[in-house]
Amino acid sequence: MKMVNNKKLEDSYRTIGEVTKELGLINKKNGRLQTHTIRYWETQFSQIKPRVRAGNRRYYSVKDFKVIKYIKFLLKDRGLTISGAKKILNNDRDHLDDNMNIGINNPDFNKTKIIKDKVKKISKIIKELKKFK
Repeated sequence: MKMVNNKKLEDSYRTIGEVTKELGLINKKNGRLQTHTIRYWETQFSQIKPRVRAGNRRYYSVKDFKVIKYIKFLLKDRGLTISGAKKILNNDRDHLDDNMNIGINNPDFNKTKIIKDKVKKISKIIKELKKFK
């Protein structure tokens, strides 16, 4: 991995710790990196394909990092479920790079769809609760 002035070049591979730190996935109570979150996302999202080297060390390409960043955006910032994030990633495979940049930089991204989905879920819960009256 190339270094310039003690900084990694943008196009170099990152370790799981570096990815976790850059995304701010840090336990607020003890300050530890939540690398288990990235490993779990690897099992759920086929789009994340790190290189695994000796000793099971994971190395993430720039594309992997962008995908993980987008997944974090969908799950943590937009409040989608794993299933919802999978649908978006699977439906937009051809335009994944474009959507990652649009979604992260545009606060109105998919806002209408997300709101509609949440309203549907809430309506369903209300119907279920009315049965118990």
